[in-house]
Order: sequence, then structure tokens, then C-alpha cells
Amino acid sequence: MAKLTFFRAKVTRNPETSLTEIAILDYRHSQRTAIHGLTDLFIEASRISREMGGATARTLRVTHWRPGTSGRELEVSFDTHAGHPARPAVIIAPPTLHGPPALETSAAFAGWLRRKHEEGTTLCSVCGGTFLLADTGLLRNRRATTHWGYAEELARRHPDIHVDGDKVIVDDGDIITAGGIMAWTDMGLKLIDRFLGSAVMLTTAKFFLIDTAGREQRFYSSFSPKLRHGDEAVLKVQHWLQKEGLRKATLPAMAALAGLEERTFLRRFRKATELNPTEYCQRLRVGKAREMLELTNRTIDQVAWDVGYEDTSSFRKVFQKVVGLKPGDYRKRFAVTPSAPAHQ
Repeated sequence: MAKLTFFRAKVTRNPETSLTEIAILDYRHSQRTAIHGLTDLFIEASRISREMGGATARTLRVTHWRPGTSGRELEVSFDTHAGHPARPAVIIAPPTLHGPPALETSAAFAGWLRRKHEEGTTLCSVCGGTFLLADTGLLRNRRATTHWGYAEELARRHPDIHVDGDKVIVDDGDIITAGGIMAWTDMGLKLIDRFLGSAVMLTTAKFFLIDTAGREQRFYSSFSPKLRHGDEAVLKVQHWLQKEGLRKATLPAMAALAGLEERTFLRRFRKATELNPTEYCQRLRVGKAREMLELTNRTIDQVAWDVGYEDTSSFRKVFQKVVGLKPGDYRKRFAVTPSAPAHQ
């Protein structure tokens, strides 16, 4: 009888492709506990990821950035993977003590933050760090949160921002803002879930004794669009859709904004996002609908209209397909406000 010999192929992975850099800003009056706490959280999550997935598992690189001695250029003051080129996938503006950051503090980071956002970097803030993002102009006409004690000041300084001081986290895809000082734990777990997966996030939370009750669905299951694909034309359309384009999201409008012929736009959009434009818009609409069902008393018909659906039955079908629950059932499970009186 012939002897069978099995060969196991050697799997190798470029460490650069499995390493996601999270940059934390270090500025005057930033909360040291949050900076070092987030660093510890991400380092431990990477260790857990390697234990669960082996040497080729996805891991996180953590860098700290501060103004250089000249005050013009930023420099890396801490790096868990020194020697690799710095390519932040995420930048976090941490909480502040002694009030929101001064305008001169924001000015030291504003240009760099705008450039990184244009390149596809996701921008995040916690507590007073939201002012740092607001001063770049990138939150204009968007929803954002900050510490409840700073909400009125943020709305006064930036009346074009839809400030929601009651929300712990506002996830707007390419920009995520968190509320109170300790909301850095929510932000950290959200990013761990996004880049390392739910199993690693839950294990990390258990290790640090962070209560995740009520967070798994509401804070960690939202659509996370792919932004670091390098296609500037597609990224421009993604930013437009995220900000104000859902009701205007026709294929001709998106192709025209991208400056591409429709067939070319479709091909490049799918390659960049791994979704076609219809699927992508459905995910964005459902994400916004989930927030409304959780936090408002709008009827299902009103929610459907607000997120861009004229046909409520179509909205219900898409919502159940994406989420796995009917809109009314989702509201019963996760609403934090009393149910709307009708059309559930």
C-alpha cells in the first residue's frame, strides 16, 4: 500500500499588511491617563490577537505625535514598531484637562490632520479632543459629540456642527467622536473591534475588566467603510456620501463627482471598497437608520425617509437583510428612548 505524504504549505505574510498604525496626539493639557491607557489597551489587544491567531495575526502599532521643537512639524515621541515608515490608519485626539484645547494648540495639528484625512486616515476624538477636529473644518455639517460640559461651547464656536452631547460615541465612518473623559475606553474597544475583530475586543475588555454590556451591538457593529485604498476619486465620493450625499446618491451624480465615466467609476469603486455603490449606500443608510431607531421616536416611515428611502417596504427589506432584524424588532431590543407610538 502506497504511503501518503502530506506537505503543509508555509504561509508567510508581509508584516506591513497585518500591522495597523494608530496614532495618538500628545498636546498641551491632554490627559496622560488616556494616552497611556489607550497605548496599553492596544498593546494588550495585539498580544491577545497573536495568541488567538498566531504569528500572522493582525496587530496594532501605536505611535505618539507631538509638535516638534520648531512648532511647525510634528514628531513621533513614542513608537511600538520603530523603524517602519509611519502610516497612521487612525489618529486619536485624546481627552483634555482644564477645558478644550486652545486655538494655537489646534493650529499645530490642523494641516496635518486635514492631509491625513484626505489620504484616507480615520480621525477620532475623545472629550475635548473633538475641538481639535472641529478647528480643522472637517466636522462641518456633521454630527459629533464631546463631553457634556463642553457641548454648548462646541456648538457656539462651531454652529455648523450638529452637536449631540448625549451620545457616548458618534461613528460617522471616517470620523468618530466620543463623549466623556473616560470614553477613551469605548473608543479603544471600538477600534480594536474594527481592526482585530470582536473576539479580540471582548477578550481584551475582559482582561481590563471593562464592562461591554450594551456595547457589542450598538457601538461595535456599525458599518466601517474601507478608506485607505489609495483611489482619490473614490475617496472623494465616499466623503461626500458620508457627509451629505445619501439622498442624492445616484450613479450619474457619483461618477460626475469622481470625474469618471460610469463604467470606470463602478469598476474602481468596487475594487476600492469591495462593494458596489448600491450596496455601499445601503450600508450607510442602515447605519444611520440604526442610530435613529435607538435614539429617537421617529416612526419607521420617518426613519426610512430621513435616510433616503421613499418606499418604506424597500427600507424594511434592506434593513432586515443587513442587520438580521426587522426595524421594529431592532428598536425593541436596542432603543434608549421610549418607543414611537405608531408604525412600528
